[in-house]
Amino acid sequence: MRLSHLFVFILPFLVSASLDEQSVLSSPPNMQDQQGDADAGYTPLTRPQPTLADLLTIEPSASIYYSYARETQLSLEFDTANQYLTLLVPTNRAVMALSRKPHQGPPSAVPIIELSEQQFDEQSKRNVHRWVSAHIIPSRISLSSVPVTYDTMLEGKSVTFIPTSETARDSPDWARVMLEDGSRIISMKEGMNGVLYLIDGTIDPY
Repeated sequence: MRLSHLFVFILPFLVSASLDEQSVLSSPPNMQDQQGDADAGYTPLTRPQPTLADLLTIEPSASIYYSYARETQLSLEFDTANQYLTLLVPTNRAVMALSRKPHQGPPSAVPIIELSEQQFDEQSKRNVHRWVSAHIIPSRISLSSVPVTYDTMLEGKSVTFIPTSETARDSPDWARVMLEDGSRIISMKEGMNGVLYLIDGTIDPY
């Protein structure tokens, strides 16, 4: 678990290996004929829009949040078409700026006893689930009239959007609001099962 969290912060800076030297082995003639027949009868599965999972996959500045989300069952809902979610996704920079990372949870007010590896992993998983769910609103939202408050998937946690006067009147609704903690929405992408708002801060789950 500790190594996986280290990998989360290394991931955005890794460079993929070159594929230039890879060679492609040709198939025997009879195999090529069979493949051609199979391709002729194959109809690829297409979607009218990408899912939230697709959007997160291709958004490089959201890779840390998505890596944490994939440690939970919540990420399965990002690819589910029969529901609609609103994601408030922190940028990698916002997550890295946290003094305590999501898996660490808040500082303890009492002395911490030594935890076993299993206890540490279980506590880290709870902290990650809590943090990820605080950034998910399980419904559509409207930002045309603010202030407005919405409940997140974390029980007892809500987020409030307030107006900002630092953008032009003809800007989209999402560009004319910010979260009550000062975090701003810097981009918006819509998928078939929800909307992804990229924010320059994080939601405090505690």
